[in-house]
Amino acid sequence: MGKKKQVDDSIIPIDIAPSDPDYNRHPVSKHRSCWIHVVGYLRASRKKITKQEAQRLRSLKLTAPCFLDNIPCRARSKRRVTRKKSTSKLKNKLDSGSFECYLETLWSRLPADKRDLFTRLDCQWFAWYRKSSYREKVLSWVKRKEIFSTKYVLVPIVCWGHWSLLIFCHFGESLQSKTRTPCILLLDSLQMSDPLRLEADIRRFMFDIYKAEGRPENKRMIYQVPLLVPKVPQQRNGKECGNFVLYFINLFVKSAPENFNINDYPYFMKNDWFNAEAVERFCERLHFGM
Repeated sequence: MGKKKQVDDSIIPIDIAPSDPDYNRHPVSKHRSCWIHVVGYLRASRKKITKQEAQRLRSLKLTAPCFLDNIPCRARSKRRVTRKKSTSKLKNKLDSGSFECYLETLWSRLPADKRDLFTRLDCQWFAWYRKSSYREKVLSWVKRKEIFSTKYVLVPIVCWGHWSLLIFCHFGESLQSKTRTPCILLLDSLQMSDPLRLEADIRRFMFDIYKAEGRPENKRMIYQVPLLVPKVPQQRNGKECGNFVLYFINLFVKSAPENFNINDYPYFMKNDWFNAEAVERFCERLHFGM
């Protein structure tokens, strides 16, 4: 008998961004490849999984984009849900799968004319980019997004268990432009954690994006693009950062000017931009489908 083929159970990021131009318009197909990898692994092994393998699958569940919301299910129960019960669910820290599900819901309900000004990247891409072995793959995904053709690029970031929001403004414009100056915004609801600790990685990410696109700007010019950290409202505990990032996205998309002028910075992004109660109300609506 031939030698039994070994199953490679190593964990690598799954390419969930195919070149199909309809990728973003079909949520089910968007997440199908992730599920196929899991099912394929279980079928190939044909044995009870070990404790270590179970842990790896749990890790995939926590980091892979959520696909369950796209599967038809029973109608919502008409039983009355108390405010106390609904609020308690929102106090849990968001994993990347839950974040992407909520963002998908939020995005579908934003005005179409506003959405057209934006491109958004998957919340895991920046973290994967920071690992050299996955860097080229992430840059190929970013290139497919054609980010130089839109006014703004939203990059949700989760590093060291903390969420923040990176926004690239006017990346398709000349770096010498006076009215539509390219700049970077970093919105962080926990500024005591020193948001600028990510600056080196952010600038390297930006430079590699320009380089992958074959842009003429040199490294010195790209590293001079302003990185701005507005003093936005701050979270009250260690679990709200993901909710704040979702709310940042919601408000920024609705309020962002068509042409962001650095001379008018910080615009609406100030300490009194919103209060904690507004975040709670927003999250409750989002949790129950707006």
